[in-house]
Amino acid sequence: MTLGRPTRWIATLALAATLGSGWAGAAGSDGALTTEAGAPADTSAPRPRVGLVLSGGGARGLAHVGVLKALEAQRIPVDIVVGTSMGAIIGGLYASGMSAAQIERELARVRWDEVFAARVGRRDLSQRRKDQDHELSAVLEFGLRDGELKLPQSAVAGTGLEALLRRYTLPVRQARNFDDLPLPFRAVATDMETGAPVVLADGDLAQALRSSMSVPGVFAPIERDGRLLGDGGLVDNLPVDLARQLGAQVVIAVNVGTPVGGRETLNSAVGLTAQMINILTEQNVQRSLALLRPGDVLIKPDLGGLGSSDFDRLTDFIARGAAAAQATAPALTQWAVDAQGYAHWARRHAAPALRPQPLTAVGFAGTKTTRPARLAPLLESRPGQPFDPNAAARDTLRLAASGDYLRADYRLLPQTDGEALVFQLEDKPWGPHYLRLGLDLATDFSARAQFNLKLAHERRWLTDAGTEWRNRLNLGSDPLLATELYHPLRFAESLERDWFVSSWAQVERRRLGQYDSAGRESAVFDRYAGRIGIDIGRPWARRGEIRLGLVHDALWTRPVLLGVSYGGPAEATITHEFGPRMRVVDDQLDYALFPQSGYRLEAEAAIGRRMGAFEEVFHRVQASGTAARSWGRHTLNLHLQAIASDEGGSPLVGRYTLGGFHQLSGFRPGQISGNHVLFARATWYARLKQDVVLTRGFFAGASLEAGNAWVNHREISLRDLLVGSSVFLGADTGVGPMYLGLTWAARGTLGLVFFIGRP
Repeated sequence: MTLGRPTRWIATLALAATLGSGWAGAAGSDGALTTEAGAPADTSAPRPRVGLVLSGGGARGLAHVGVLKALEAQRIPVDIVVGTSMGAIIGGLYASGMSAAQIERELARVRWDEVFAARVGRRDLSQRRKDQDHELSAVLEFGLRDGELKLPQSAVAGTGLEALLRRYTLPVRQARNFDDLPLPFRAVATDMETGAPVVLADGDLAQALRSSMSVPGVFAPIERDGRLLGDGGLVDNLPVDLARQLGAQVVIAVNVGTPVGGRETLNSAVGLTAQMINILTEQNVQRSLALLRPGDVLIKPDLGGLGSSDFDRLTDFIARGAAAAQATAPALTQWAVDAQGYAHWARRHAAPALRPQPLTAVGFAGTKTTRPARLAPLLESRPGQPFDPNAAARDTLRLAASGDYLRADYRLLPQTDGEALVFQLEDKPWGPHYLRLGLDLATDFSARAQFNLKLAHERRWLTDAGTEWRNRLNLGSDPLLATELYHPLRFAESLERDWFVSSWAQVERRRLGQYDSAGRESAVFDRYAGRIGIDIGRPWARRGEIRLGLVHDALWTRPVLLGVSYGGPAEATITHEFGPRMRVVDDQLDYALFPQSGYRLEAEAAIGRRMGAFEEVFHRVQASGTAARSWGRHTLNLHLQAIASDEGGSPLVGRYTLGGFHQLSGFRPGQISGNHVLFARATWYARLKQDVVLTRGFFAGASLEAGNAWVNHREISLRDLLVGSSVFLGADTGVGPMYLGLTWAARGTLGLVFFIGRP
């Protein structure tokens, strides 16, 4: 697989040699070699062994399917298949007995955004992993191992691709030598330690295909026989000589590699890196083209502006691949056979039928730091049942969703009375101490700005039960330190259904303003809040969790600056609260940021005794809900929030605030404060076609918001609701959501904001 921005180019190959059989080859306008007359060969002569060579090129490799369709339509039997990267995948599937139509049908069903996602879908995560998304982006994860800081090896999880390749190659799983496939096959990979090409001729076919397409920085390399294997396009993107070594007498070479870009592609670090890879790849492709002989055929589809990442353009790629192969028909018909002969060839090279065998055992291999058996009760695959490839794929996804593994795959091992299903798990090399970085930044381009650098730490599998230790640190305008020790109790076999106990503590400081009726700031306070608690709870598998516990809150509020219009108390106050609380959450959003479907419901209730400056009983209830639904690129996101807190004679400023971007846009952050809150927001956004580097997507949208806060519940009135609005451009980036927006409120102001972080 090659990377980079494609530009059209035409390869010209001039060969004047003449074969002893009387062929005279000449380069066609599309780079393909054709015969002088375009007539078929003498049918009485033995048919030469035809080798098909398929190059890498990322999504451009989908054009190979169109070439295969054209070869089948012209009844051109293939005897040998070799390929690199995406060419290895398409070629390997063809060599395993799949027809071009079958490959096209299977690829049309693929959701490529899931295949190339940084991790499995959010709905498949446990609630603990989902909660992390609301704190920090999951993109920038790195870790500590043996006292050394380590970075991820790839940007894409790879689980989706491996699951596809595993399912596609199941019918030929018993073929350990690739010469025993319906068509002899070879794939090319790169030894990432020595830079030497590695020819994959035996072993696990799915693993070989995945190894050949291990694009550096995109997919993690595969360790095989003690060698670390990466994308074969780095060393031999069009392995013509390999086909010759396997006995090919004539070669059909299909080159879909990304050509070297122009100067306009060199305006970024990403562009320069892609250009470097393309240069290396193009150099080895030119060496391979020089090995073509008169009588060989070079097919180079005109892919125009189609790029190596345009996997959603499958139909276009196939059409252009087929057109390029059809244009070389005069050169290809020399190897065509009659309909009866081709039908006989197709029957001999069809994939064997997939006959499910009973599972004699289900086990795990590869992991050294985790206990996947704690997830075994959730798996669908069970000993004694017939093997179900769809169930095995879902089970692999469940294991990958734990977030502990670099790779999750499965293999079937033959047994005397069936097959054993073994899930192959590879621990993340940057664990088990995981770190995430994030950023909060807000400015209205005046004197007001907020900045927080966020760091999260997590240590998993402290015990065989699955104990986790989680920490979070904020440095900046709103400093925060939090810690939690989470321990499953082993009341249930499954980790995701087991009761747990959680002890936690948190301390933070916030600077709050108080505003008069004209919107002028009349006072500034510092509020220090400390919380410590212990919960017992139970997850609802991947839906959510419920917690019941005891919590002790301490609040210290002190004046920092009091204006002449301030009329409240001037002394600092300290209060302590102690009592039970309950929290329930059900989270089914597909993304924590810019969700496109699903919902999230959360509710918390607490009651107890308040001590210190005020002696009284308190109670507090808060609930929120978010729902998103999409129509094409357009999404409607609805959010509701309600809080009721009996603060009695609580000091100085209200416990909760509204104001700021998407929290009553057009009002200043914290401008609206009180103990009882009602808030609603409707947001529309559309995902734009352009993608920004290092983002999930680029969005344009608008919001309409209504809400208010009241000190006393007797004051609550819907007639007092304030209205704010915004229009914005946004992106879901690796450091958090990013917005550039225009805000306005009827009783607030018109403003311009730049925002990084969760509003």
